[in-house]
Amino acid sequence: MRARSFGSNADAYERTRPLYPEEAVRWVVGDDPRRILDLGAGTGKLTRSLVALGHDVIAVEPSSEMIGQLRLALPGVEALEGAAERIPIPPGRVDVVTAGQAFHWFDAELALPEIARVLRPGGTIGLLWNLWDEESSLVARMYDLLPPFGGAGEPEPTASLERSELFGPLEEASFNWTRTLLREELVEGVGTQSSVATLSGADRADRLAAVGRFWDEESAGGVLELPYRTHAYRANRL
Repeated sequence: MRARSFGSNADAYERTRPLYPEEAVRWVVGDDPRRILDLGAGTGKLTRSLVALGHDVIAVEPSSEMIGQLRLALPGVEALEGAAERIPIPPGRVDVVTAGQAFHWFDAELALPEIARVLRPGGTIGLLWNLWDEESSLVARMYDLLPPFGGAGEPEPTASLERSELFGPLEEASFNWTRTLLREELVEGVGTQSSVATLSGADRADRLAAVGRFWDEESAGGVLELPYRTHAYRANRL
């Protein structure tokens, strides 16, 4: 249910979810032009960063609402409806498979063999998550307003990649940055989170009202500076 909650919020997701810092994207995929499959691409937040860096990108996304937004934003990108567990492209077609904010929704036992199948020998799997920086006291106060995240697993792919025996050692890196948010961007963006989007109408409204009050209290000069940390992982196909 939580994974399906994104499709109904595709417009808001596109408006409010952040892009990925260029430094993190370059660390995952390298600098040389590559053929990349962006898996679970959503509305194309990571896809457009890859395209901007000169890569040839195929986007695959299961939600028709999400991929509709991606096609509007990136009409030149090959965009296919499909799932990580059944990728609709031939074997060995891509140099890199990326997933931004998506790998924890995959059924890893099915998805990792599919990812290995579409990668060329020695190709790279690259995973990214944009998360609020939990070391920030400001973020800690935000988390107090929201329901606990209880849907898919936490963004820690090490165990599933090791169990698959399809990929070499996993490298990790993190990148700190700050996002400037208007009030409506924060409130609407929180509303796209699966733990909030699936609440009952009244509970959801109460939570978002509390987020609005938080912005009113913590903002300065009409914006809120919210610390983020992008977690990035990469490994090569054996």
